[in-house]
Amino acid sequence: MGNCLTVGPNEALVVSGGCSGSDTKAYIVGGWAWAWWCVTNSQRLSLEVMTLQPRCEDVETAEGVAITVTGVAQVRVMTEQDLLAVACEQFLGKSVREVKAVLLQTLEGHLRSILGTLTVEQIYQDRDQFAKLVRDVAAPDVGRMGIEILSFTIKDVYDKLNYLSSLGKTQIAAVQRDADIGVAEAERDAGIREAECKKEMMDVKFLADTKMADSKRELELQKAAFNQEINTKRAQSQLAYELQAAKEQQKIRLEEIEIEVVQRKKQITIEEKEIDRTEKELTATVKRPAEAEAYKMQQLAEGQKIKTVLIAQADAEKIRKIGEAEACSIEAVGKAQAEKMRLKAEAYQQYGEAAKTALVLEALPKIASKVAAPLAKTNEIVILSGDGGRVTDEVNRLLAELPVSVNALTGVDLSKIPLLQKMTSAE
Repeated sequence: MGNCLTVGPNEALVVSGGCSGSDTKAYIVGGWAWAWWCVTNSQRLSLEVMTLQPRCEDVETAEGVAITVTGVAQVRVMTEQDLLAVACEQFLGKSVREVKAVLLQTLEGHLRSILGTLTVEQIYQDRDQFAKLVRDVAAPDVGRMGIEILSFTIKDVYDKLNYLSSLGKTQIAAVQRDADIGVAEAERDAGIREAECKKEMMDVKFLADTKMADSKRELELQKAAFNQEINTKRAQSQLAYELQAAKEQQKIRLEEIEIEVVQRKKQITIEEKEIDRTEKELTATVKRPAEAEAYKMQQLAEGQKIKTVLIAQADAEKIRKIGEAEACSIEAVGKAQAEKMRLKAEAYQQYGEAAKTALVLEALPKIASKVAAPLAKTNEIVILSGDGGRVTDEVNRLLAELPVSVNALTGVDLSKIPLLQKMTSAE
């Protein structure tokens, strides 16, 4: 039994062994292979680009100056069948870190050896040539391991003794000196050339100004002549135009006067018609309504006057009727009272003494109740007297004064009744 193994373009699959027991190895890149269990051996090798950063510190150059150089290299495993087999022999079974460590040591060794053969100026001034030299020297060695150097560049070059900065200062000073000299000479030459150019420019300018002045004078003379001729023609044309315009204006004015006369006549006719229309409108809208309103007010006033007269007559008749009714009522009441008094007098005359006494006696309880009403609320009466005979005197005095009180209240004189006279006399 076996299984199918696949591999992408960034890896190499190495398959060895088989049913026949052969040591032949198959190298597959971006494909597949069949592997038998417990018989076939398969391993993988990365084909991706690897970045290396070789660094050599304090390496003495040909002049004995210690410098430090760092670089960047891009390498990868070559995919040609023979070279891939070589790479697999060298690195199969190792991790990418281990492969990078081997290649980094190789590049640093070649970099160190080349630094010892060059001066600082050569290294610093021509880094591309230095990198190319390192790449050319190291390429055969790493190629024998199946590795290809894709690129190699120098990242940085510096020293601890400021040799490069001093070299740069000297070079900068020399360049600055040459620049200052060049600037001074250029300014001198520029000043001389500028003065010459200004002189030539002024000469040319004077000639040009002279020619321009002559041309301008001739132009002004020509313009004056042309303007004179133009003004003459213009004046003639203006006079002819104004004359013709006056004539035309006179004709237009005459036509306008005639039009105004016609318009005035039409306007008078329209105004007369408008006056007639206004009079009719006023008659219809003002005079007629005013007359109608006046007639209406007159009728209303007459109606109001008649109404007032009728109301006054009705009020007078009402007052007269009320007066007559009240008079009749008073007369009837008076007659009734007089008749009552007459009848009462006749009845009194017909009553005997006994009847009058009976009437008085019938009235006495009512009088006594009225007199005793305030005493109803009295719980007890205490008569203060030290003499028992005096009480009798008080009672007798009360009986003697009773007829006077009854006479004042009822108009009946009890003293004239025989029975009470006897009682009083007996007392």
